[in-house]
This record gives sequence, C-alpha cells and structure tokens, in this order.
Amino acid sequence: MSKRYNKSLAKVDRHKLYEIKEALELAKETATANFDETIEVSVKLGIDTTKNDQQVRGAVVLPKGTGKEVKVIVFAQGEKVKEAESAGAEVVGGEELAERIQEGWLDFDVVVATPDMMSVVGKLGPILGPKGLMPNPKVGTVTFEVEQAVKDIKAGKVEYRADKGSNIHLPLGKDNFDVEDLYENFRTALETIVKVRPATAKGRYLLNIAVSSTMGPGIKIDPQAIINMIG
Repeated sequence: MSKRYNKSLAKVDRHKLYEIKEALELAKETATANFDETIEVSVKLGIDTTKNDQQVRGAVVLPKGTGKEVKVIVFAQGEKVKEAESAGAEVVGGEELAERIQEGWLDFDVVVATPDMMSVVGKLGPILGPKGLMPNPKVGTVTFEVEQAVKDIKAGKVEYRADKGSNIHLPLGKDNFDVEDLYENFRTALETIVKVRPATAKGRYLLNIAVSSTMGPGIKIDPQAIINMIG
C-alpha cells in the first residue's frame, strides 16, 4: 500500500458505521490523488443472483450529474438522426458507424440505438458486449425516444447492475462536488435500488453500504441512516 493510501486509511475508523453526510465528507477528505477522483457508493444486497427473478439491474438519473463529460453515440435513421444530434449525441449513424467500430474505433462511453437498428448493432455484440456498451432496453438505451435518452445520459444517467457477488457500484460525482450535491445523488441512487428490490428476495436487503474515492479506503455507512433517509 502507498503512503498516501495509508495516510487516508488512518483517518477512517474501520469499525464505525458513519452517518451519510459524515461518510461523504470523509470520502472527499481521503481523495488525495493528483486528479479529480470519483466518489462511489458500493452496496451489498441480500439477493441470490443465480436466480433469474432476483436480478437487480437498471439505470438512474443522478440529479446533480456525475461530473464527467459523457460521449454518446446513437444508431438511428430517418428523423431520429436529427433528434439525436439536437440532443447532443457526438456521432449518429447506421451501417457506416458499425463498420467504424468494427475497425477499432471505441472513443465513446454510451451507445443508444432505436429498435429498428438493433439488427445492425447486434453484429457488434462481440465488441460492445465485453465492454458493457451493448444497448439494452432494460436501461433505456434501446428506444425510439432517442432525444430524451441522450439528454438523460448527458445529464447524469448511470447504469447499475448487481454482480455475481450481489454488489452494486455507482458513481456519485467527483471529489470537488459539495457534500450536499453528493448527498442528493446518494439519496436518489439508494431510493432507486430499494424500489427495485426483487419480490422474492428474503431477509435483509441492504446488507452493507460504503462510500469511497477512486484511490481511497471504503467508509461504511450505518444502514439505519439509509432507512431514516428514505423514510
């Protein structure tokens, strides 16, 4: 471990369950790298991801944004091309855009596609799939409402998905965000995760919650504070 990390770790009580804003303040304080670190929340869920009816996946628009400039490309045709361009998409196209990606171009963060273009996008599965870039109707990236989709992504829409260990990781913003802005994003993220609790999940749902900066240690949050926040 680096001296910087150990110095940050010394500020955190590993046995304490922090209040939300206190934890977010500490996450900012322990972000000491020479770049703008991302403040992230990690949630351990009481679900069994081997069961199809206990998958937790979706997207949420963070009200204060992510602090990151997101590059969006759109597969569309006809009038939907102008909609995507007016909403701020970096590149809009069809077959020629697919060919460009097949040739190795990957300078984008999110892919949106209209349903009638999925036959074109489907061929890119081996390239986009492993990078988590494949459009999916479950998270709103396969839609005819391309203008709204692009605007939401630009405004701070992020995808979430429980991994095999039943963990969800979500960005809350950058370390230069105010604590209040991070808190608003945190509240929205947790409210969303609680709303999509699978009906078949038994027992406690929110097992562990922690926040951290990109290079900093995890800071555990009291689950009771989440209950109090959501109400």
